[in-house]
Amino acid sequence: MTKLKVGIIGCGGIAQGVHIPNYLKLHKTVEIAAVCDVSMERAKACSEKYHIKKYFSDFKEMIDNADIEAVSVCVPNKFHAEATIYALHAGCHVICEKPPAINVQEAKEMANAAKTAGKILTYGFHYRHSNEVQAIKRFIENNELGDIYAAKSVAVRRRGIPGWGVFTNKELQGGGSIIDIGVHMLDTTLYLMGYPEPDMVLGKTYQKLGNRKGVGLMGEWDWENFSVEDMGRGMIIFKNGASIILETAFAANVQKDETMQVSLMGDKGGADVFPVQIYQEKHGSLIDIHTPYLEDKDYYELEFERFVNGCLNKDTPISKPEEGVILQQIIDALYESSYTGEAVKIK
Repeated sequence: MTKLKVGIIGCGGIAQGVHIPNYLKLHKTVEIAAVCDVSMERAKACSEKYHIKKYFSDFKEMIDNADIEAVSVCVPNKFHAEATIYALHAGCHVICEKPPAINVQEAKEMANAAKTAGKILTYGFHYRHSNEVQAIKRFIENNELGDIYAAKSVAVRRRGIPGWGVFTNKELQGGGSIIDIGVHMLDTTLYLMGYPEPDMVLGKTYQKLGNRKGVGLMGEWDWENFSVEDMGRGMIIFKNGASIILETAFAANVQKDETMQVSLMGDKGGADVFPVQIYQEKHGSLIDIHTPYLEDKDYYELEFERFVNGCLNKDTPISKPEEGVILQQIIDALYESSYTGEAVKIK
């Protein structure tokens, strides 16, 4: 059986915690041929830990010399576009961690590179692959919710500012809770709604808790150099008349340690996704539908299975570059609206 030869760009937490372990589960169809990190020491340590033959400190050198067919981009957001575009032009399929990039122009360039190269470009929106999301998607495809005209995306932590990595560095990440965790629930909502075309965005960001010492449920963060928002809120109106309310926070004075939720409202039914619950009016009664059983398969496993199958068998990935452009448009507009104090019209 032909094996897909994969290279890893960036040997940090997401690479070693998600990408490499899930490729190793697919060892019958995947070979991790090389790893790369700007720290040669870290690249070497990663290669030794996972018994990967080659390691590099320059991703271009790895792509040019390691005989790879697909790449995982696991570097800070600022470097997504450069690594992705180079890999695509070199003939590699790419799975890039979310968000697509720092801004919409980069996301467009990435999408254009994938189209020109005729290669797969997909993003690490793993919630799409969850059993809950796919179950709701089936209800939607069978018209159980009807016209979904309103939705709410929530990604809120009580005190969940990451105490590692560069998540609080605006220059390297492009923002805070919106672009890091908010994009997960926003992408999930857009996916379930069919990725409608955005028309108007109103956003507001806050930096109230992250720039001072406090209790950290995800480690002690660098509050003295905290340069991103710890909360973001927004409303997105689409050209088809639908709307989404977004609420996201690394840190907020709320009850639960973390809430990740998508709520949908259609003219035939509504739904909460995590866990799956459907709300309808039928036969003169208001009814709630619960799912006592869903197949329990890890969404990361499904994400990488689908990526590898796409590369080997030309299956269409469920996260597409064009959707990444729309998502990045909305993210950019949320930040712009907060900065200007005005709603942003998306052209």
